[in-house]
Amino acid sequence: MRRIGVICFLLFITLSSFTIHKFYIAIYQINFVPDKKRIEITSRIFVDDLNAALEKRFKVKTHIGDATETTDDVSKMNQYLLEHFKIKVNGASKNIIFISKEMESNVVVGYYKIVEVSNVKSIYVENKSLMEVFSEQQNIIQTNINRKKQSLLLTADNWSGVLK
Repeated sequence: MRRIGVICFLLFITLSSFTIHKFYIAIYQINFVPDKKRIEITSRIFVDDLNAALEKRFKVKTHIGDATETTDDVSKMNQYLLEHFKIKVNGASKNIIFISKEMESNVVVGYYKIVEVSNVKSIYVENKSLMEVFSEQQNIIQTNINRKKQSLLLTADNWSGVLK
């Protein structure tokens, strides 16, 4: 009987040490399209994380990805992302233009562009999105520029980088 108690105790300790850990990650794909003289950006952000960041920033509940989503919610989303995500091409700051967004399961997929880019020698990316809400947030930047693929991992301790 004592043996069963010990086994149950060890089983309890083992199982209780495995807790569910939510990860905080967003992915941004940046492609240079020389034929169109533009940079195309696709962002993938978990909708609940994005709504939490918007609520913290604007002090109102937003409903991105929900049936009750409003145009004001989308406007707040764009304002927030453009405040926290910046790009310089060849040392010059560039305006990021929102195209559209869609939902894929529980992920908000945003489509953006930067126009009038004839060549890319270097690209500076600054991305602080969601980091004020989640200290463990990681923003992965994947690029395809001049047929060269590169990546950056941006965190609260290192939220910017340059790719050449």
